[in-house]
Amino acid sequence: MSARKGPAIAAAVILACLGAARLKGQQQDPMAGHHHPSAPATPEDMKVEQGAVNSMTRGHRHMGPHMKMTAPRPQAPGDVERADALVASLRESLERYKDYRAAMADGFQPFLPNVPQPQYHFTNYWHGFLEAFSFDPARPTSLLYKRTPEGYQLLGAMYTMPKNATEDQLNQRVPLSVASWHLHVNLCMPQKGQRADWTKFGLAGSIATPQACAGAGGNFKPVVFGWMIHVYPFETSPEKIWGQ
Repeated sequence: MSARKGPAIAAAVILACLGAARLKGQQQDPMAGHHHPSAPATPEDMKVEQGAVNSMTRGHRHMGPHMKMTAPRPQAPGDVERADALVASLRESLERYKDYRAAMADGFQPFLPNVPQPQYHFTNYWHGFLEAFSFDPARPTSLLYKRTPEGYQLLGAMYTMPKNATEDQLNQRVPLSVASWHLHVNLCMPQKGQRADWTKFGLAGSIATPQACAGAGGNFKPVVFGWMIHVYPFETSPEKIWGQ
């Protein structure tokens, strides 16, 4: 490790720890009916956030120019075995998180629990930081839940990688002959206070170029978040296990 990278990584570790501690101090049970601290403070901001979430959760197949998928690869020796071992490890590690309270106790924070969503991401930001440097199938960045009258039903998990990761690096973690990673791209979001038409803005909107976004008075981001892959280890077929 270079002399420059050492202090930078150390500082990032410290900041991540402080952030995790802060989040833990703010933790609330999302079933308690209280507004989560990470949600917007004003009704105006809440509308913007809800529109963004609705756009992002309509299904990856409908995102068109807002979704970049890894190219499928021919099956290499060991790919299926490697994928099966990953699923077995993840399935075992997720057993305790069938109780969402156990997930929260371990640092997984619900994203906008008061906004209706097809599936809710409970994210461990420390895990997400570690994913940039190492991979452990039993240590997903996020857990995926479905809201039920009794609480939350665990569906699966999500792994992440930085947006500058190469497809070779992604393939080392999850074989690209078995599954596809995805990246959210070409996002145009409205300015704060701007009346949002969610048929145009967001990750399901019609705006997908910097020029069109500027014309609509929005903020354009060519890439948002990083690489992601969803895994549903309790399903019974590879198509459903690796379904996006």
